[in-house]
Amino acid sequence: MSVDTIFKALADPTRLRIARLLGTMELAVGELAQALGQSQPRVSRHVGILCDAGLAERRREGSWVFLRSTAGADNADPVVVALEQLLAIAERENGEFAKVCESDRRKLAAIRDAREESAETYFALHAGDWDDLRALHSPDAQVEQRLSDALGEDALGAVLDIGTGTGRMAEFFASKAERIVAFDKNLEMLRVARAKLQHLPAAQIELVQGDFSELPFADASFDTVLLHQVLHFAQDPALPLAEAARVTRVGGKIAIVDFASHDREELRTRHQHARLGFSDRQMRELIRSAGFSASEPIALDGGELVVKIWIGKRRDVPAQQSQTASSLKEHSQ
Repeated sequence: MSVDTIFKALADPTRLRIARLLGTMELAVGELAQALGQSQPRVSRHVGILCDAGLAERRREGSWVFLRSTAGADNADPVVVALEQLLAIAERENGEFAKVCESDRRKLAAIRDAREESAETYFALHAGDWDDLRALHSPDAQVEQRLSDALGEDALGAVLDIGTGTGRMAEFFASKAERIVAFDKNLEMLRVARAKLQHLPAAQIELVQGDFSELPFADASFDTVLLHQVLHFAQDPALPLAEAARVTRVGGKIAIVDFASHDREELRTRHQHARLGFSDRQMRELIRSAGFSASEPIALDGGELVVKIWIGKRRDVPAQQSQTASSLKEHSQ
């Protein structure tokens, strides 16, 4: 993108305000219109100019379109990064611009409150089912601590949380991650996660909707991949694991938290579990076939259902793994 196009895109007070807001958090077009006090069609036109200039990017999530600044992307244009820093300086040094930005951010509080209210409503509708399931296994805090211990003290780098659900894992590991992508197929759950994660810096967190059998990310994009209580939803677990391996850098880690094999058939109908847990042998073969070396599993026996933690390290077999992922996709179609 030419420098002329970038600077022309910022030559408008509304687009300057949008740039500052998107530097704070990811927002839907309607939420931007609410914060700016302008019509949605007008805001959409301004957003289009910013996106065409490479200063913002769109991401569709069902019927909603969310926008985020491109300054926090891995391959961010240095000019865009510098401009975001320049706008921050301008806000500090220019009283009039600072007042406008502060007023816009106060309106974000109403948006944050609305997201949290929506999340609470969703939880209220489903709390009974989730509480029943939680009662069958080890306390969440215990699982989280053992998972953290298993991943070690080192920084986690770029993290992909597949099946993020409420966003709890993304929130729990945020302090150890350079950036986190919270990924889920369910739009309602993504809105719950967005409410939980909206306090994190916009450049650190990204929420993406999609299917774990076809991840919309480039090869070797992440250092750590998490699948927390999600693999039992897969009809063919090998496919999401092959995709997880594809996007994991050599030497990176995969962490799978799921149930050991069990016979609670009611979970198939009440909670849509496709698999009634996994044996250590089955999981070890799945992890190794996907291109990871497997560590010894960790068992947490605090309930009727035994929770297991399996950790794998990505081996240097990108060509073989690419073939495996490709063949699995063809076979599933």
